[in-house]
Amino acid sequence: MRTYTDSRCLDHTAPPGYPERPARLEVILERARQEGWPLETAVTIDDAAVRQAVLAVHDPEYVGRFERAVARGDGLLDSADNPLSPASWDAASGAVAATLAAAEAALAGSATFAAVRPPGHHAEHATAMGFCYFANIAVAAQHLIDQHGVERVAIVDFDVHHGNGTQHLFEDRADVFFASLHQFPLYPGTGAASETGRGAGSGATLNLPLAAASDDEVYLEAFDDALVPALAAFAPDVLLVSAGFDAWQGDPLGGMRVTEAGFEAFGRKLGACAQRHCGGRLMSALEGGYDVSRLGDLVAAYRLGLEDAAAL
Repeated sequence: MRTYTDSRCLDHTAPPGYPERPARLEVILERARQEGWPLETAVTIDDAAVRQAVLAVHDPEYVGRFERAVARGDGLLDSADNPLSPASWDAASGAVAATLAAAEAALAGSATFAAVRPPGHHAEHATAMGFCYFANIAVAAQHLIDQHGVERVAIVDFDVHHGNGTQHLFEDRADVFFASLHQFPLYPGTGAASETGRGAGSGATLNLPLAAASDDEVYLEAFDDALVPALAAFAPDVLLVSAGFDAWQGDPLGGMRVTEAGFEAFGRKLGACAQRHCGGRLMSALEGGYDVSRLGDLVAAYRLGLEDAAAL
């Protein structure tokens, strides 16, 4: 399974105390080198294509406001959760570029992983939220629809926090199915089971809110009873995954009890769904996960599950 990244993702910095920091990505890339994972660092998606893809999802005024804020040297964008440094615009653009490259590569029928930061699933149409500036996974979904003729995209988000940005960007559409397993209640406060989509998208959103301290067994029961059947019913052309590792039992921002074995099982189940319904076309992009001492292990476990599914 090939991993895609962009060196610019390491350059976005934050003041001391912020959990979303370059070390998160550094430990994953170091693990990739140690294990000999195929690693693609020379991403060929140029800046013009990245901007076009971003503007297909985000409000142009917001995109311009973000770019100008960085150029001015502002310290924050929209809230205290979104610190800015001189490299924040380039890092967010690099995250999109690597995610797009990974998504395009997945169309060939193999799983890929975008090792990127800043994350994206909280970013809304015109607002930065929760360490997120551009909605990486949503941008990739729209890009596959616009540029590659994909008709049905499924997005699964297992970050401990609800992917409010992804949901809100697609909740009124029937061509993108969004499912989220998350701790509830927890930031950002959205993701109740009653949120199932709107208008043409009614029924194309599946929220599986889970109580604090939920463990592997609870998560896997939600997979088997609700998520896997919903993916089968939707029958996507490609499966995109917001892979957040903050449901890990030792994560400082979450309150769940998922183990390494649990993340491996997530990969195995999602990989099997991709093999069964969309020819193995699956791309995962890094979202949260803030226990830097174990993040490389958790990504490795998830990756192993995906590889096991592909080998069946």
